[in-house]
Amino acid sequence: MKDVRYEQRGAVVLITIDRPAAHNAINADVRAGLYEAFARFEADDTALVAILTGAGDKAFCAGMDLKEAAHTGLAVPPPGFLPVIGQSVRLSKPTIAAVNGVAYAGGWMFAQMCDLCVAAEHATFGITEARVGRGMPWAVPLASMVQQRAMMELLLTAEPISARRAHEIGFVNHVVPAAELLPKCLALAETIAANAPLTVRAARELVYLSNEMGTSAALKAATHLFDRVYRSADAQEGPLAFREKRKPRWKGR
Repeated sequence: MKDVRYEQRGAVVLITIDRPAAHNAINADVRAGLYEAFARFEADDTALVAILTGAGDKAFCAGMDLKEAAHTGLAVPPPGFLPVIGQSVRLSKPTIAAVNGVAYAGGWMFAQMCDLCVAAEHATFGITEARVGRGMPWAVPLASMVQQRAMMELLLTAEPISARRAHEIGFVNHVVPAAELLPKCLALAETIAANAPLTVRAARELVYLSNEMGTSAALKAATHLFDRVYRSADAQEGPLAFREKRKPRWKGR
């Protein structure tokens, strides 16, 4: 995959946008590479959690490659143009954004689409489309992540914010020194990967369906969602392992 690296470390996959000289901007090769990487991750039963990051220490992703956009005369991006988890990309397994620098526009979108977000102290975030006359329809899910007025300020001013501010408004889970970014993300991923996989996947789905439904509908949907979990072999293995004072041996069924 050109401009995207894929590395597996046990149950954890590290997906890296590899265009540091261009601040990891999103071009055709990045789009194609991410589609391929996410498909590979979803299809691999040994891969349980993915970490998305950018190469170098200056940028996670600076957004769309504006030089490419100007060259192609891109107007309205067609359906499926960008690899967006939950929209054009369907994943059943957790993802973590490791934001190692600038996360602007489409870079913000990539951090937003992941289930968790960890940022280096020097990272900055911005929805900068208003500066270049582009749009951000992908920002809709942000309304369930941050306060309304924080979102309004981000969209209307196009001013970047610090990692600390992103944490204050609820967009970032953890802010750490740059040297601790990947270790922190790997630790989170390994903690998640050690848990019962059916429960993890259902819990992930629970969060998203709760944001899209009213409480009563979400409760009914969640009951159905977890029926398979309760009836699984893993649901018996967990209590048995606890009684026998050993680590559970998950089968994912």
